Amino acid sequence: MAFTLYSLIQAAILCVNAVAVLHEERFLSKIGWGVDQSVGGFGDEPGVKVQLMNLVRSVRTVMRVPLIAVNSVCIVLLLLFG
Repeated sequence: MAFTLYSLIQAAILCVNAVAVLHEERFLSKIGWGVDQSVGGFGDEPGVKVQLMNLVRSVRTVMRVPLIAVNSVCIVLLLLFG
């Protein structure tokens, strides 16, 4: 496989898909990254773990509909051009 811009875009889409399918109750809470583990005090700086969980929640919320469209376009391009 050649190292092209399209392959970089596909890799980024695969990573975003991987983050989007993470389920909090089934997977993330088992490894200690659930919703109830991110309780912090008032005025405390959020740690790296809390920031990553916020990123995962944001990606799942914001990118749900655009990912469907982007995945569909990638599938059509792969079918047309191999």
